Amino acid sequence: MKKTSIIILVIILLSFAIGVYLYPQMPDTMASHWGIRGEVNGYMPKFWGLFLMPIVSVGVLLLFMVIPKIDPLKANIEKFRKYFDWFIVLIIFFMFYIYILSILWNTGVKFDMEQLIIPALGVLFYYCGILTENAKRNWFIGIRTPWTLSSDEVWRKTHKMGGKLFKIVGVITLLGALFPNYIFFFVFIPVIFVAVYTIAYSYFEYKKEEN
Repeated sequence: MKKTSIIILVIILLSFAIGVYLYPQMPDTMASHWGIRGEVNGYMPKFWGLFLMPIVSVGVLLLFMVIPKIDPLKANIEKFRKYFDWFIVLIIFFMFYIYILSILWNTGVKFDMEQLIIPALGVLFYYCGILTENAKRNWFIGIRTPWTLSSDEVWRKTHKMGGKLFKIVGVITLLGALFPNYIFFFVFIPVIFVAVYTIAYSYFEYKKEEN
């Protein structure tokens, strides 16, 4: 079994174990959602509060396991499979991290949820840059536009550019933890910019190649 598979399995089993252990101690209704300012704006019964995230983690894992098997270009996925596997680990750990923060909040430990989630998002965005830079053409992973999917060279150029931009977004997001009142400008605006820019970039690179 791969090291990454073992890590993922341990995280998921640990999350279920924590849920079972804490079930008798948790309130019947748990805070489950926080707004952009860190205020609670959603609740759910404690069963779902304790087990929804572990169940979703299993679903995410199964989805990521299926993708390399059903992609018509799965041979290309194998070329960057180690980066993809570590991305899965990071996603599962990110979900586990949010799960633990949620449990701590519901046990009475109060903190600024936003400020603790933002750095984790920064790390996730930065690794998305690493994955993007190394991704080969496929139908599920990466910047998939009609133009990147039509040309290996456009795919390569777009993902090289997109990888750099995602790393920059990761750093900007980390800085955003210092300015929680402006999180929209440190997280959402950069992500939207990268999405729009890479789509446009792939189009113009394709037109250049076509000409």
